Amino acid sequence: MTETPRPVVLYVPLMKELGISWTEIKNMPSWELEGLQGALNEYNSLHAMDGYTDKQVNEMAKNDPKIRSQWARYREQRAKFDDMTGLKRKITFDGVGVGSNSKE
Repeated sequence: MTETPRPVVLYVPLMKELGISWTEIKNMPSWELEGLQGALNEYNSLHAMDGYTDKQVNEMAKNDPKIRSQWARYREQRAKFDDMTGLKRKITFDGVGVGSNSKE
């Protein structure tokens, strides 16, 4: 099995998703490029399941059970991010127990 070259895993996503030019990449230190890649990965994971509801995830999980664990990680990351940035989640009485936090 061959190892994927560094430009493919680091530079191409930065060029494609962030619109950074090859000239800009050549002029940036590697630690800055790796930081941008880490931030891009974090952003993508924080928004990977935006727009889905618990009901939709339950339906998808019937065919692919690992979706439940992905959903749980997504919800945990979103809650941590929202708490860190001071975003307030609205309180509903639809969840498990009275006064559970929900984003729906």
